[in-house]
Amino acid sequence: MTKKDLVKKISYSTGERQQVVKRIIEETLEHITEAMTRGERVELRKFGVFKISWREAKIARNPKTGEKISISSRKVVKFKSGKFLFKRLNEK
Repeated sequence: MTKKDLVKKISYSTGERQQVVKRIIEETLEHITEAMTRGERVELRKFGVFKISWREAKIARNPKTGEKISISSRKVVKFKSGKFLFKRLNEK
């Protein structure tokens, strides 16, 4: 599902114009991004938690050439699903 698909679905289910829904989604994503940039974890109840984790530098290998390359340390985003999402994903 893309952001465009999400806008269409929410617009259809709420009766709100797509422009308004798109703006709300973009603002939501911007606020989540800002919070994570500040190092905050973002918790969306029943859905899950986004948090920043630190990945150490390492030496890796290019699978095509076999050449060793250095990958610098960096921040990465980790997501842990909430109980509600986990249950919905695993329903039989």
